This record gives sequence, structure tokens and C-alpha cells, in this order.
Amino acid sequence: MSRTQDRQLLRDLAHFRYALRRFLRFSEKEARSAGVTPQQHQLLLGIAGFSESGVATISQLAEFLQERNNSVVGLVERAAKSGLVRRRNSAADQRQVLVSLTPRGRGILIRLSRLHREEVDRVRAVIVSSAEALELTPKAKSLKAAGLKTRSRKPTQSPPPPPSSLKHHREMTS
Repeated sequence: MSRTQDRQLLRDLAHFRYALRRFLRFSEKEARSAGVTPQQHQLLLGIAGFSESGVATISQLAEFLQERNNSVVGLVERAAKSGLVRRRNSAADQRQVLVSLTPRGRGILIRLSRLHREEVDRVRAVIVSSAEALELTPKAKSLKAAGLKTRSRKPTQSPPPPPSSLKHHREMTS
């Protein structure tokens, strides 16, 4: 990989991480405004969206949240006390805890999900612009025609640069 390619790779990764962080900050702020912690919001989303049935086990939630089971147990207990989720033991295996949303939890999740739609579209645009730029390279075209994928990182267009000042960043994320 050449120095130019390395610089472009670093720039792409920086823009990608910046877009992710802005999304996470937005999400955390909206969760708190809705009266839940960011972790509770993610828990609600995991129950409703990660599992097909709208009911999840502690192990499934631990995978979704990328946390240890015992951490998820505490999060579920606190969410149950707040009236966001309901816990019950599985009829098939009494050792297994099943977690589902309460009407209150579902209402909060739906409101937050609607608020997130525009921000998801903005982040998607940054990611897609990088992916589309990769598709424009001659190497990518020839590999795509052959049915292969490339890891070439020489985009012809870049996502918008991060704001040049910390003040602008704070204005955009507050």
C-alpha cells in the first residue's frame, strides 16, 4: 500500500469513526431526554429488534449488547423496576429468563426509533459515499465483473470532513 493509499485509508477510517461517534452521541442524548439511560434504550432495541419474536433471553441480549451475562442481568433488573421490561422464566427451562417489553417500554422505544430515522440516514450517507467511491475504481470494477470483492481504498470522492473547530462540533451534537 502506498503512502497516498495509507493517508486515504486513515482519512476514511477517521470519517467513519466520526460519523459513528456523532450518531452515538445523538442517540445517548435522545435516550436521556426520553427518560431512559442509553443502555436501557439499547436493551429495549435488542428485545424488540434483535430477536424475531420480541422476546429475548439474557444470552441473546448479552450478544446484542456485547456485554457479559451478569451485566445484562443487572440491566434487566433495573429496567424491570422502571417498568420498561417484563421478566419471566421459560416454561421449557426454568433456568432460562425471558425478557419482553412492557407497553411503556415499547412506547418509549417507538418514539426513540422515529427520532433516530433521520440521523441513521445521515450516517448511512457517509458510509455509502465511501462504499460507492470504492466501486468507481478500475480495480473494483474488474473484480466486481469477475464476481470478487476488493479491499482497495482509493475513493474518488470523500465524505464531508469533520468540523474544523470543537465549538462547531459541540453545536452539532448538542
